Amino acid sequence: MSANNEEMVVTPWEVSGKIDYDKLVREFGTQPITPELLERIQKHTGTLHPQLQRRIFFSHRDLDWILQRYEAGEKFVLYTGRGPSGPVHIGHLVPWIFTKYLQDKFDAKLYFQMTDDEKFLYHDEFSLDEPQKWAYENALDLIALGFDPKKTRIIMDTKSMGTLYNLAIRIAKHMTFSTVRAVFGFQDSTNIGMLFYPAIQAVPAFLESELEGHNVPCLIPAAIDQDPYWRVTRDVAPKLGFYKPAQIHCRFVPGLGRGGKMSASMPETSIFTVDSPEVAAKKVMGAFTGGRATIEEQKRLGANPDICSVFAYDYFLFMDDKEIEDLRFNCLAGNIMCGECKQVLTERVKKFLVEHQEKREKAKDHFEEFLFNPKDI
Repeated sequence: MSANNEEMVVTPWEVSGKIDYDKLVREFGTQPITPELLERIQKHTGTLHPQLQRRIFFSHRDLDWILQRYEAGEKFVLYTGRGPSGPVHIGHLVPWIFTKYLQDKFDAKLYFQMTDDEKFLYHDEFSLDEPQKWAYENALDLIALGFDPKKTRIIMDTKSMGTLYNLAIRIAKHMTFSTVRAVFGFQDSTNIGMLFYPAIQAVPAFLESELEGHNVPCLIPAAIDQDPYWRVTRDVAPKLGFYKPAQIHCRFVPGLGRGGKMSASMPETSIFTVDSPEVAAKKVMGAFTGGRATIEEQKRLGANPDICSVFAYDYFLFMDDKEIEDLRFNCLAGNIMCGECKQVLTERVKKFLVEHQEKREKAKDHFEEFLFNPKDI
C-alpha cells in the first residue's frame, strides 16, 4: 500500500500516511495561524519569513499570547530540539532555519535540547554511546546555520542531567501514569525510562524561568508530531507556577519518494547534510515527480506540482516566491520537463551542501561555546 493510501499516523516517533493538516489541527486542538496573526508578527519583524508566508508553519498554541507578552515588554525564550538517532537531513533544518529567524528578529535566547537519553531508551539496539555521538554530530549542523553563540545553549541531556533533574522530578510529580499512557499510547511493555521521559523534555520550557527566578515566556517552534509532549507540559505548568509554553508548528518536508515525509529510516529518499554532492545528485535524479508518462503527453497536459517531491524541495527550501510561481505555471502548462527541474534542483542542493559542510567543519572549533553549562550562569 502506498503512503498516500495509508491511514495517517502522527506521533513523536512515527509519521506515516497522507498527512491531513486541517485534521491534525482539529484532533490536536491547536489553532490555525490566521492572516491577522501574520500581520501582527510582521509589525515586529519587518518581513515575514517564507515559511510563514507559505504556511509551512501553519498552527499554534498561544502564539497570540506570547506576542501580547512581548508587546508588553516581556522578552521570550525559544526552545526546540532534536532526537539524535542518526545524521541530520535537510528536512530537519526547516524548523531550525525558522528558529534562527525568530532569534534574530526578536533577539531571543534559544535552548536547544539534544534528547540522547530518549533515543537510547526508545531504540533497543542502541548503546548509550551511539545517541551521544549523534548529538555531537547533529549539533554541528545547528551551529553551521549561524545561531548566535551568546544567545544559544545546546543541552545534551545525558551530560546536563545533574542540572535538569531537580526540575524534572518536580514536573514528574504532577504527571500521572494514566495521563502519559493516554497521550503517548504507552503499553505495559514500555520501559519505565520512557514513562519518565516526558518530564525531561518539559524542563527546557521552564528552565529560563527557574534560572531567572521569575516567569519568562517560552515559544517552541517544532514539527507538529512533537505536540503531545507540549500538551502534558502545558498541563503541568500552572501546578508549578510557570507560564504555559506557546508553540508554533510546521509541516513535514516530503521525502524524495512517492508520499510520506523525509525520514532517516529511508535514506534513499532523504538528503543528509553529510551526503557528498554526488550522492545527493543521484538521489534527486531518482526522485518521484508529478510528471506524465511521456514528454509528448506532458507538453500537452502539463504535470502536477502538488504531488512532486522536486517541487516540494524548491517550495520548502530553495526558491523565492517569484521563482515558485513561475515554476508552478510552467509545470502545469507543460513548458518544463521533469528532467530539467531535477537538474536545477540538483545544482541548488549541491551548492547548499558544499557551503553547509564547510560551515559544519568550522563549527567543530566553536562547539564548546554553545554548550549549556550551569557554571556559566
